[in-house]
Amino acid sequence: MNAKKARLAEIVGPDHVIDDPGIGESFTLDRTVRPAKRPSFKVRPKTVEQVREIVLWANETLTPLVPVSSGAPHLRGDTLPSVPEAVIVDLAGMKRILKIDRRNRLALLEPGVTYSQLQPELQKEGLRVIMPLLPRANKSVIASLLEREPPMSPRYQWNLLEPLRSLEIVWGNGDRFYSGSGTFRGEREEDWQQGLVPVQGPGPGQLDFYKFVSAAQGSMGIVTWASVKCEVHPEFRKLFLVPGERLADLIDFTYRLLRFRFGDELFLVNDACLAYILAQDEDKAVSLRNSLPPWTAVVGITGGQVLPREKVQARQQDIQELAQQSGLTLASALRGCHEGELQALLLNASAEPYWKLRYKGGAQEIFFLSTLDRAAGYVATMQAAAGEQQYPISDIGIYVQPVHQGVGCHCEFILPFDRGSQAESVRTEALFRDASHRLFGQKAFFSRPYGIWADMVYGADERTKMVTQKVKDIFDPNHLLNPGKLCF
Repeated sequence: MNAKKARLAEIVGPDHVIDDPGIGESFTLDRTVRPAKRPSFKVRPKTVEQVREIVLWANETLTPLVPVSSGAPHLRGDTLPSVPEAVIVDLAGMKRILKIDRRNRLALLEPGVTYSQLQPELQKEGLRVIMPLLPRANKSVIASLLEREPPMSPRYQWNLLEPLRSLEIVWGNGDRFYSGSGTFRGEREEDWQQGLVPVQGPGPGQLDFYKFVSAAQGSMGIVTWASVKCEVHPEFRKLFLVPGERLADLIDFTYRLLRFRFGDELFLVNDACLAYILAQDEDKAVSLRNSLPPWTAVVGITGGQVLPREKVQARQQDIQELAQQSGLTLASALRGCHEGELQALLLNASAEPYWKLRYKGGAQEIFFLSTLDRAAGYVATMQAAAGEQQYPISDIGIYVQPVHQGVGCHCEFILPFDRGSQAESVRTEALFRDASHRLFGQKAFFSRPYGIWADMVYGADERTKMVTQKVKDIFDPNHLLNPGKLCF
C-alpha cells in the first residue's frame, strides 16, 4: 500500500494523494447501491499527462480506477467503487476554460469546469450553454453532457449528446485519443483563424467514438477535455406558465409547440416538482405545493440579437393562439410562482441545498426515455406503486422534458425521503425497486442504467450486452475503469 501511495505521489505530487478514511462516504446517497470497501486513495491530477500516467500505472499494478469530476452529493451510485482497493481519480482540479470562441460559438473545457463557473464567462462573450434543469452548482459540465442529462431546450438538441462535440479521451489501456475533429485542439491561435476548430463530434471516420464514453459511467475511458457548442445569449427573454388540471391536458399543447420549434425552454412539471424548485425549505415546499396548479408547462421565449422585443411579442401571440386551441391559458404568474422568480432560477445552477434535497434531505430518482403520449400512463403506474407501498403520492415530484427536437421525452420521478428515518428510507427503497420494474415492463427505456437498472436493461438484451463487453475488452482490456458498473 505504501508503495502504491509513493508511486501516485510521484505522478501527481504528495499533496494530491488523499487516504483519509472518510473519502468513500460522499460518493453516493443512493440507498439501493451497497458499498464494497472504501477506496484506497483519492488522487487529484492536474493535467492529461498525469491522468495517462495514472492509467498506465493502474494497468501495471491491476488497480481499479473510478473517475469522478463533479462535487458531492453524488446521487446515483456510479462514483461509488464496486470493488475493494480502488483509487478515486478526482478530476475536479482540472477546471480550466481553455477557449471561448464567439465566432464559432464554441467553448473548450476541462472536466472540472462546472456550470456555475462556465455560464458567467460565456455571458461576457455574449454566449450561453443550454443547461439541464437546475444542475448542482458543482456539477461538471462535461460529466453532465456525457451522462446525457436532458437540456431544457429541445429545439437546440439535434441528438441526445447535444451540445457535446469533440473529446480528448484516455482509454482504459492508457492510449490518448481525440474524437471527432478533436485533433484541432485550438492550442495555436492561427489554427482558429484558419478554421481548424474542434467543432465536429462524430468521427474520426465512420465511427462516433464519443458515444463509447457516453453514459458509460467512467467504465471505458477518462475524458480530459471537450469542446461544447454554445448559443447566442439573448438580448431579451420572457417566461410563461401554462397551468393544467391533468398532464394529458398539456400534452397536445406541447406537441403543437414542438411542431413549430417554439419554446427556448420547454418542459412540464407537477405541483410538487415546481414547489421543490421554488422553495428553500420543507415548510415552504408544502405551502407552495398546496397553492400551485396540479400541472404546469413552462415555456421560455428569447428574442435573439435582431429586433428581440418584436420577436418575443410575435412568438408570444403564436403560442397564445396554440394554447387557446388546446383550451389552455398562457400566464406570466401563478399563485405562488411568478415568471421573474422562476426565470432567475432556471438561468443558473441550483442554489444550496440542491433543489431535489430541500424537502426532506434525501431523494431517490427514477428517470427514463419514452414519448410524450405515453407519459400519463407512466404517471399512473408510479402513483399506483406508491399507493401500494404507502408512500405519500403528493410528495412525488414529476418532471417531463421533451428531448431531441421533441421526438422523445425524459420522464423523471423524484421521491423525497428523510435520510435520518429508517422507516422512510426502507419504504422509499422498496418503492424505487418496485416502480422501476413496473415501468421497465411498461417499455420505459432506461438509457442511463445506474444501479439495479443495469441488470434489468442488459438482462433483457443479451446481444447488446455481448457487444458492450467486447467494446470494453478493446478500450479497457484489464477492466480497471469503474469495474462492476453496467454489464461489467
